[in-house]
Amino acid sequence: MNDQPHSADAPAGCPVAHGAGITRLYGPESETDPHAIYEQLRKQYGAVAPVLLEGDVPAWLVLGYRENRRVLDNPLQFSRDSRIWRDWTEGRIADTSPLIQMVGWRPDCVSQDGEPHRRLRAAVTDNLQAVAGRGIRRHVTHLAGKQIDAFAGAGRADLVRDFTEHLPMLVLTRVMGLAESEGRSLAESSNRVIKGGADALAHNEKIMGVLRELAARKRAEPGSDFATGLIGHHAGLDEDEILGHLRLVLITAHTMTSNLLARVLQVILTDVSRRSELVSGQLDISAVVEEVMWNTPPLAVLPGRFATSDLELGGCPIKEGDLLVLGLAAGNADPQIRPDTAVSMAGNQSHLAFSAGPHECPGQNLGQAIIETAVNVLLHRLPGLRLAVPPDELTSTASTWESRLDSLPVDFPT
Repeated sequence: MNDQPHSADAPAGCPVAHGAGITRLYGPESETDPHAIYEQLRKQYGAVAPVLLEGDVPAWLVLGYRENRRVLDNPLQFSRDSRIWRDWTEGRIADTSPLIQMVGWRPDCVSQDGEPHRRLRAAVTDNLQAVAGRGIRRHVTHLAGKQIDAFAGAGRADLVRDFTEHLPMLVLTRVMGLAESEGRSLAESSNRVIKGGADALAHNEKIMGVLRELAARKRAEPGSDFATGLIGHHAGLDEDEILGHLRLVLITAHTMTSNLLARVLQVILTDVSRRSELVSGQLDISAVVEEVMWNTPPLAVLPGRFATSDLELGGCPIKEGDLLVLGLAAGNADPQIRPDTAVSMAGNQSHLAFSAGPHECPGQNLGQAIIETAVNVLLHRLPGLRLAVPPDELTSTASTWESRLDSLPVDFPT
């Protein structure tokens, strides 16, 4: 893409080639206000914009809501199989690139389409439903209580550091059949894989080492956990497929749920009336979750799709083998479908936060159960909980794929 000349036939503002001056979605300039970058790109290019990913790898960022849905709903045109990615097939992407952890092909359902995808996804979905029905809210209540016990006597806490950053992973370790002591280390490694950077590969290998040991142990000592369920599922997953799906669920479920939980608590703590309505039962936590899904989805940008042929999207000429990344946050704020983002989206579940189409997130119910239970436990254990700083002092740090709340300082009576 980089060495093709700009075509005079291309729509205004939408270059055929990714050349000099193209916006990077990584690095210091993109860490503070990704929404401003999305809006600038929308003004400059429209619904689809050329961008550079980590290592100055070219891609198309899909900004429009309808264009995102077209990509997500049409796997025959936009495949999840990165083995057709032209920059990869032509040798421009190193095996050690941090992008490989997010975009590269793996033997899991996210990397496949059609019948292979349906076979593998069935194993994941069946076992997520099974573990979600085995007292997941009881696990969350117990583990959230232990987290709160560690800071309840201090009268203050940082809810990101002390609560949201690790709780989902602690729940997942129990669901998967791992030791609770693995939770904090795995949470850190999962976050580093999503963030990217030079150490993403090392953290991924650390996770894989833990999961290899887990799979070997569960073959010898089966239990009522997600790992055992994958191993014994009628879809007949091989060893690489089992490890791939353990990795997929562990990293994705933790990073999305921890981010979403922090954002939900941010909304609750910056609106006293809403917090009172939750405690009194007048407001359901699911309504707050829905609001966050629209305004600050846990994955701002979803990797990745690959064009299976030359086509046009949002007025842009996409070439076979091009990489597209999906702007879920940008699509949710598309003025074509949401001209005033201040207007409540209550009751509208058509956000892009869980993706859409055949690859829509299968773990939504699990994440919802963790968030609802964690919020209820926190508010009832610490009834005087309040934000310890002005709301406008809360900051976030973004990577290519997500924007995470840096801290959420609170105080409360002891």
